[in-house]
Amino acid sequence: MSGYVKVVGLGPGAPDLVTPEVQRALDDATDIVGYGPYVERVPRCSGVRTHVSDNRQERQRAQLALALAAAGSQVVVVSSGDPGVFAMASAVFEVMDEHPQWQRVAVQVLPGVTAMLAAAARVGAPLGHDFCVVNLSDNLKPWPLIERRVLAAVDTDMALALYNPRSNARPDGFGRVLDLLQHRCEPARWVVLARAVYTPQESVRSLPLCQVSADMVDMRTLVIVGSSRTKRVGPFVYTPRQVTTA
Repeated sequence: MSGYVKVVGLGPGAPDLVTPEVQRALDDATDIVGYGPYVERVPRCSGVRTHVSDNRQERQRAQLALALAAAGSQVVVVSSGDPGVFAMASAVFEVMDEHPQWQRVAVQVLPGVTAMLAAAARVGAPLGHDFCVVNLSDNLKPWPLIERRVLAAVDTDMALALYNPRSNARPDGFGRVLDLLQHRCEPARWVVLARAVYTPQESVRSLPLCQVSADMVDMRTLVIVGSSRTKRVGPFVYTPRQVTTA
């Protein structure tokens, strides 16, 4: 069989959320490429080579995967969640765009359950109407752009999912966004803080915006900020599907 690259999503953490299509790709692989903690989630198979790299080495991973495939290997690049959401699929295509010799390599992207969908399911349906997604990491884009996009979501009254809110290297980002939200939104707006969903370390809370503080989140937390219409019913948080005013 000729070489290929399959860029796959392992889902948020639970083995049951790895799709059958992704599992078949893992079973057929000769090489698995990815960030260390994600590669560790793949059961070891005899004869499969693993290539582990650091979190910020996306381009190097993509280059390695394409080079291996060009030499005839069946390569699977693993991402957490979905590979097309702030993950490895874009990195692979960026490298292909810059290196014409790899544009003939067969590449396929296999979807996975991304963190915002897993977090939303845990609490109900906070993304039940229009929503947007913003990555709060400023490693690949300037901070003022992040702020403009967050405010645009609030000003158009969409629910908002926030990835990578706070890390040791970026301890102040979520606090700055939280200040913006607390000045622009009503205090009672519902916020979901979902940490490590579908893992043994899972912690999920739904609380009003006025009770949220920056130290409640870390890099493993997915934050969902509801729209002005998001409600709580019993233990669930949901956003109604119908909008009657412009």
